Amino acid sequence: MDIITPLLYTLFTALVFLVLHSLHSRHSKRLPPGPAPWPIVGNLPHLSTLPHHSLTALAKKYGPLMHLRFGFVDVVVVTSASVAAQIIKVHDVNFASRPPNSGAKHMAYNYHDLVFAPYGPRWRMLRKICVLNLFSAKALANFRHVRQEEVAKLTRALVGAGQSTVRLGQLINVCTTNALARVLLGRRVFDDSDPKANEFKEMVIELMVLGAEFNIGDFIPALDWLDLQGITKKMKKLHDRFDSFINVIFEEHKSANRGEPHHVDLLTTLKNDVDGEGSKLSDIEIKALYLNLFTAGTDPTNSTVEWAIAELIRHPQILKQAQKELDIVVGQNRLVTELDLGQLTIIQAITKETFRLHPPSAIALPRIASESCEVDKYYIPKGSMLLFNLWAIARDPKLWTDPLEFKPTRFLPGGEKSNVDIRGNDFEVMPFGAGRRMCVGMSLGLRMTQLLIATLVQSFDWELANGLEPEKLNMDESYGLTLQKAEPLMVHPKPRLAPHVYQCV
Repeated sequence: MDIITPLLYTLFTALVFLVLHSLHSRHSKRLPPGPAPWPIVGNLPHLSTLPHHSLTALAKKYGPLMHLRFGFVDVVVVTSASVAAQIIKVHDVNFASRPPNSGAKHMAYNYHDLVFAPYGPRWRMLRKICVLNLFSAKALANFRHVRQEEVAKLTRALVGAGQSTVRLGQLINVCTTNALARVLLGRRVFDDSDPKANEFKEMVIELMVLGAEFNIGDFIPALDWLDLQGITKKMKKLHDRFDSFINVIFEEHKSANRGEPHHVDLLTTLKNDVDGEGSKLSDIEIKALYLNLFTAGTDPTNSTVEWAIAELIRHPQILKQAQKELDIVVGQNRLVTELDLGQLTIIQAITKETFRLHPPSAIALPRIASESCEVDKYYIPKGSMLLFNLWAIARDPKLWTDPLEFKPTRFLPGGEKSNVDIRGNDFEVMPFGAGRRMCVGMSLGLRMTQLLIATLVQSFDWELANGLEPEKLNMDESYGLTLQKAEPLMVHPKPRLAPHVYQCV
């Protein structure tokens, strides 16, 4: 009786709220088209385990601006570059905040981070800190040697693997995490064979998966306490693991820098006056920011590079063309550097095409309408959740020839999309998002992704494990905040440069 009574009360409350909400939601203005919602749960049953696929299929029937109902929440889904452009250019401020969600509450220190912080002064302060210390042209130049050294260590680890099968994503994860850690903490956090590195990668992937879940409690508040999917319990447990990880590295940083007052890294800066104007972050804000940086700052790059190498294995002619370009521009007596990237047009095209076909986020992080507005002659109610289906936009057959094919030539000089940029100005491909809430780390992410792809292409030929033929390579997706390969890429790297080149750093 003690359990049944509150459950019945909750269900009764939910039904009453549904009726009142339905009456209140009969807008006099026209909503975008969309499928009829189910009672209480709305259109949540329309979503599959690959929501970007489900929403793309629905958009083919209902159009590029679609209205759904998730529980009691209005949801607007955009699958058109032209509609996306209209929203970003005209209504960007109105959609500059994030909707309430359990991931931000239970994993991101209750919205104290940068990614989920409400649009306003604190968000601008956090963004300013990151731009000045990590993502400005000066900061990127200052730490160029760190990225190049860690990528060189990656090549040595791959050479050292010999004939062993390599799980490429794990080694890339060690590389990107250490490159970032040296800037954030002044030191590496993982060795190449450190089991903690694999555990950390698994934690990051779990966070990306949980963070992308459509949690019923977010859309039907009366049912939140029941945690029907068990998502909240998993989030709290994962948060504790990340919090322990961050606490350990902070304590190690404190011990390592005791007695070294002149040693400066981002954590040292954050513990002091961060912007010269007396603004200091709380310990919770610093931990939340580091959670963002160690997850969003590594996993999108890792997954994109893994997708790129998988596509190049499946398209050996493109791989050979890229290697030829590298041999001409860089030669075979040194590793490629960031300063070479501007001359590597094929590598740039491969990077763009990988971002198009396999965007780091299939669906951009949601935004919320602060006020009601009109988009494409349709009424968007206040409080609506806005979703950009980036995966669908970048595969729109109205915009792309052979949209399902991996064709970097489309971005080469003379190609149909040679002038398309991926930095948020051209809305047909937006791997980093666009507008105010686009990825603040875009400049670093793009550099690291290009450098890794260029180095792996220059340094190795690639064979699949167990004699698998390239055309049989599994290219299925696993959905999360980052779009992962469903099956990790297992390869045999075959060095194509002289041995001394891998020992240059």
